[in-house]
Amino acid sequence: MQIFGNKSFTRFARKSGITDVSLCKSIRDAERGLIDADLGGAVIKLRIARSGEGKSGGFRTLILFRAGERAIFVHCFAKKDIGNISDDELAAFRILAAEMLNYSDAAIAAAVAYGVLIEVFEDEEAIS
Repeated sequence: MQIFGNKSFTRFARKSGITDVSLCKSIRDAERGLIDADLGGAVIKLRIARSGEGKSGGFRTLILFRAGERAIFVHCFAKKDIGNISDDELAAFRILAAEMLNYSDAAIAAAVAYGVLIEVFEDEEAIS
C-alpha cells in the first residue's frame, strides 16, 4: 500500500503534530473498513486523534483511497474550526481522486520528485 500526503496536508500535519505513524495506523484502520464516512468517488473521511487526546476532539482528514493500492491524504481540519466541507469542495476532491488514484507509477514518482506528493513512512526514522 502506497501512502502519500499532498504538500498542504503534510505542512498542516507537521505543524499540528500528526505523525506518519498515526497516518499509517489510520490507513490500516481504513483497510479494515473502520472509516468515519465514505464520501463517494474514492474519497473517505477519517478522524485522527490529537497528540495525547481522543479522536473526537482531533482532526478530520479527507483521503483519496483505493484499498490495497494507494491512499493520498489531501485535506485536514479541526472540527472546532470547520464544521464540514462544501458540496463544491467534495465534488473537486472526487475529481481529484478519479485522476490521482489512476496515476501510473511513473507519474507518482514524478509527483514525489517535484514535491507535489510526500510519501508517508511507517517508521519515523525513515523520514528525511
